[in-house]
Amino acid sequence: MLLNGHDPAALRRAAEHLAAGELLALPTETVYGLGARADDDAAVAKIFAAKGRPSDHPLIVHVLDAADAEAFAAELPPVARRLMNTFWPGPLTVIVPRKAGVASASAGGQDTIGLRCPAHPVARALMAEARQLGVQGIAAPSANRFGRVSPTRAAHVEEEFDGQVWVLDGGDCEVGIESSIVDCSRAHPVLLRPGVLTPAEIEAAAGEPLQAPDAQAPRASGTLAAHYAPRAVVRLLDPARLADSLQQKLPAGLAVYSRTMSPPAGVLHRAMPGEAKAAAHELFAVLRELDAAGAQEIWIEAPPPDSGWDGVRDRLSRAAAAFSH
Repeated sequence: MLLNGHDPAALRRAAEHLAAGELLALPTETVYGLGARADDDAAVAKIFAAKGRPSDHPLIVHVLDAADAEAFAAELPPVARRLMNTFWPGPLTVIVPRKAGVASASAGGQDTIGLRCPAHPVARALMAEARQLGVQGIAAPSANRFGRVSPTRAAHVEEEFDGQVWVLDGGDCEVGIESSIVDCSRAHPVLLRPGVLTPAEIEAAAGEPLQAPDAQAPRASGTLAAHYAPRAVVRLLDPARLADSLQQKLPAGLAVYSRTMSPPAGVLHRAMPGEAKAAAHELFAVLRELDAAGAQEIWIEAPPPDSGWDGVRDRLSRAAAAFSH
């Protein structure tokens, strides 16, 4: 069922659906999420079942504000509060110690929990309605089958789940890739997943350097080696190798997504924007479009090395890893 996210009656109906323990796909500024009330382990189990996602792979809990975050956090460390004050509402998730006995399924059984305050006006209107019904947080991973391309339009979600999931339509997602995730549960902040925020921006708000992930880092959404994969085989190639490969015998069903070069005539081609945020905005939609066009292989020009492209590079590297042997 498709609901108009700008219709107050539809928003109320969607909130009641969530409060009753049912699934609802909702828009955020990053990607569409597949949501359930985070405090109901049985409802959250429906997310894992619908996605085919392992139940120990934690979800991000979306909250309306810092007050609702405190319903799930045993504490909000000072560095987490600094990041929240700077970037919330927005595309940043903080991982903090989890309040005992709360949202165990949402946390994948860990004693930490990821919290985010989305900026999308439809998401915020939904959460305000749901809070009146006792829902203080919505667990919501991307609304796609596990490991596949994230959705940035309501139509993507309907296609992914064959119309079997209620979808609140809020239009196209502005950011286009998932949030940055910073672990704030230990002595120093650790960037576990890049997004559109640069490390320099996060460090300025945190007031200290970001540390690299280590073996003690909590598990986090979207950090498996192979993820975000279309049906087509993805090859991530540096510009020189892509240019050389385009001079060779080309496979049938080839598509190319490149910033700086065009393939020979007859090869499906999409031009990648030269600016990182514009590339992030369209990335998943382009991968889905090329899949729908029948591409068997997608050759993608690797992004530039500067940190502004870290989030796009991360998603492309994981999409390509799904096909590496």
